[in-house]
Amino acid sequence: MDRRTFLTATSTGSVLLATQRLWSRPLSTSTDMLIHTRVPHNAEPRLESLVENWITPTDRFYVRSHAPVPIIDETSFRLSLEGMVERPLSLSVEELKAKFERVTTTATMTCAGNRRSEHSLVKQVKGVPWQAGAIGNATWTGAKLSAVLRSAGVAAEAKHVWFEGLDQIDRPSGEIPFGASIPISKAMSDASATPGALVAYAMNGQPLTPDHGFPMRTVVPGFIGARSVKWLGKIVVSDRPSPNHYVATAYKLVEAGSPQEWATSAPLENFVMNSVTCVPTADANIVAGKLTMRGYALAAGFPDRTIARVEVSADGGHSWTRARFDRDAKPFCWRLWSADLPIAPDSVDIVVRATDSKGEVQPQRVDWNLKGYQFNGWHNTPIQVN
Repeated sequence: MDRRTFLTATSTGSVLLATQRLWSRPLSTSTDMLIHTRVPHNAEPRLESLVENWITPTDRFYVRSHAPVPIIDETSFRLSLEGMVERPLSLSVEELKAKFERVTTTATMTCAGNRRSEHSLVKQVKGVPWQAGAIGNATWTGAKLSAVLRSAGVAAEAKHVWFEGLDQIDRPSGEIPFGASIPISKAMSDASATPGALVAYAMNGQPLTPDHGFPMRTVVPGFIGARSVKWLGKIVVSDRPSPNHYVATAYKLVEAGSPQEWATSAPLENFVMNSVTCVPTADANIVAGKLTMRGYALAAGFPDRTIARVEVSADGGHSWTRARFDRDAKPFCWRLWSADLPIAPDSVDIVVRATDSKGEVQPQRVDWNLKGYQFNGWHNTPIQVN
């Protein structure tokens, strides 16, 4: 932003927007984070610290941003709800808290690009080079999206709910906000323990931090992280998916990337089953003998799927040792696991795979795609045995 633009914004009362662009910055300073880019802020925790807690501390929760973090004045902030509704809404944070039941749920969030760096070993892909730490499990507090929609009176013809953030992303066509949409059936699919979606204002018992969407964000349990829009400013009810770039022409599985392929491919929704070894880390020096391993496993993002079994191998998958879990399975949440594995002098790597409650086994390999999304082949950890 040049000086003339800033002065014009100031003189017309748009100081807040101007300061959003001038002084936006990430606030996460944990030394456990591996920072990929600072502006926009993209960072993931180191694997050995990721699995220390079932609930991921906020300062160790991965950060995915497409633009500078906007600075938002909570006292003047309003969330709008419009589109195919009888009564459009405009809500402050305090009004949302006062008018709707306070709901807290625990859910795992994971970036569609988690483990992208492994995808690039097959063929290079563009995007943040995530290792396996673009995932975290948190408690989220807010209002059920279904309750907010019902209060506005959703039209019978409505089929989708759009979300629009207050960030501003530089695109060849100009600046756009980050956006997403979900089927309205997902928004209304509340269960006793988990809402279909949440308009959240707190994370792990504290107000959202700027990195994680202050003052409001959506949380959509079971869906890729891109559908949980940070710095939420607008909700639109519609009869079609959002036309936003990050729905219409991004976050899709494509191979060639032709305009036709982008246009006809469906937007990604549910995340896929995955499991990862976090301890030991890659290329660790291991003494032959018994090794205690730790990691995480996540079932695909459906309410009837949980992780039932995790197995590890030190001989390329010829023999397997079953892992133990730290707690019972819960829908939409990861399970942390540990296993004692005998390591022989000729061991060269460790492999892990998961099986879900429906008997589906994590695939050994996955097809390459242009953006490196949803990589969930067997996780391989090369080690050095002394």
